[in-house]
Amino acid sequence: MDCKDRILSEDYLSLILDYPFLPEVLEASGIDYCYVPVSQNLGILYLDRRGLPAVSAANFSYRYTPQLYGLGAFADRESGGFYAQPLLESGILDIQNPPLSLTGAGVIIGVIDTGISYEAPVFRYSDGSSRILAIWDQTDQSGEPPEGYLYGTLYSQEEINSALRQEDARQSVPVTDEVGHGTALAAAAAGSRLEEGTSYVGAAPDAQLVIVKVRPAKQYLREYYLTADGVPAYSTDDLLMAVRFLQSFSVPFEQPVVILMGLGTSLGSHTQDSLFSEYLQEAARAYSQVLVLSGGNEGNSAGHFRAPLTAQQQLAEIRVGENTKGFLAEIWGMNPAIFRIGVRSPGGEQVEEVDFRLGKRITYTFIYEKTRLEIDHVPMERNTGDQLVVLRLTDPSPGIWTIQVRGLRTLPDSMFDIWLTQPQFVQGEVFFLKAEPQITLTMPSFVQDAVTVTAYDSQSGSFYFNSGLGPSRAGQQKPDLAAPGVRISTPDGSYTGTAMAAALTAGAAAQLLQWTVVEKNQTYLSSREVVGYLTAGASPVETAQGYPNSRWGYGKLDMEGTFDMIAGRI
Repeated sequence: MDCKDRILSEDYLSLILDYPFLPEVLEASGIDYCYVPVSQNLGILYLDRRGLPAVSAANFSYRYTPQLYGLGAFADRESGGFYAQPLLESGILDIQNPPLSLTGAGVIIGVIDTGISYEAPVFRYSDGSSRILAIWDQTDQSGEPPEGYLYGTLYSQEEINSALRQEDARQSVPVTDEVGHGTALAAAAAGSRLEEGTSYVGAAPDAQLVIVKVRPAKQYLREYYLTADGVPAYSTDDLLMAVRFLQSFSVPFEQPVVILMGLGTSLGSHTQDSLFSEYLQEAARAYSQVLVLSGGNEGNSAGHFRAPLTAQQQLAEIRVGENTKGFLAEIWGMNPAIFRIGVRSPGGEQVEEVDFRLGKRITYTFIYEKTRLEIDHVPMERNTGDQLVVLRLTDPSPGIWTIQVRGLRTLPDSMFDIWLTQPQFVQGEVFFLKAEPQITLTMPSFVQDAVTVTAYDSQSGSFYFNSGLGPSRAGQQKPDLAAPGVRISTPDGSYTGTAMAAALTAGAAAQLLQWTVVEKNQTYLSSREVVGYLTAGASPVETAQGYPNSRWGYGKLDMEGTFDMIAGRI
């Protein structure tokens, strides 16, 4: 097998490493492997998992194990024509017109998602040629991958244009979007005006596009995370390579790139401390590269529990519905506090307080419940330095499961948090009876210099009730702002979710980059500066939490306000 075969094979697992790779160690052990460097300090190791222990936070470091990411928007209505209110409300449409006439010209928007229906008129110039510079289809192994990459097929703009001149374009460029999510994001961010009496326009209709169709996660990861069949799920290692690919299109001081990712996970530390988040932070700090992230739709899912960590036992009750395949729960403490846990089943079977000195991984099989419980203990998780316990319940009995948490070492104001697998991944119903809606932004929303976006309804002016909320677990202010994300028009119907709010914000960032970098009003612009411009111009929304806050951040996206601020009018 060559390295490409190992990357694609279901028999090989992937680990993300942040230390110098020493091949002699693996060669001495006889384990078959492939190593792909990503950056000077980061790489992906593919290992033959046959003969290795099962994937878990105890058997393999939590820091190095890929997570699964899900979609950030859903189709909610058949096409009913173009609805311009979200673009008007956010000031995007006004600055597309004179005197600024900012349409994203000269800017690239890179979309990491489910692919694209590249034949659609909204992705073409008026002469019928494509505005898409390149498509890297990670799922297609029929052609040549991008230079420096080992899998997938790269389709250039020349190849796309050639295909569009044929009767059946997909005979030559077989890229599809079976889900529709990536096409919706690309259209909202950069769809162009349609001719022949039809009206549609995205936020940056003259921006060029680069698309990465992300490869679906391997089955072994889906099984570990107990992911429901048929639900789109994507692995961190493939997303990491996608970001790296999009970065290569940036030309500092000349052609800036906006990287849009509308995917997320409800698991993780809910801080910016992860290898993927650290890489994204590096990307966001580069010249003329802007990273826009959606905040996820977990604010109303009852998937987060928070309580003080005390010497008295705290009870986190989880309602599990019928025919639930399984789920994960991650319990995070705050260093140097230490806690112990117990678990009680709906039928009253009790796992007494676990002594983790007996081992890093403990497995229980309930006699009456027919449920398998795996407990992984990470005494000091490498990303954060905090204590982490991962519970994995397979075939859980319906009813109320109770996690009992007691502090052994506590500090004033010390807390603990529990997050559940996001609902879209769960086959069945799982939620906390007493949930905490705060700190429900999905990972990697907490990247400091990324633009993190929540969603609101531009018609009613109300916050989108499913949108994730900040701050981070460490108290960092996120989100940065809110943008319209409800019933956002696309050529294939309207979509709702924070991914759509992020798509509009990505288009707005492209407008700003056009004015600054492309039109030479500023030599270069970093992602942090874009965050500053957009938040300074945002329309503040006061809540009981004050300003900024965990829902709206610094307010509603307002591109007119941003340029009024630049012009010194406010």
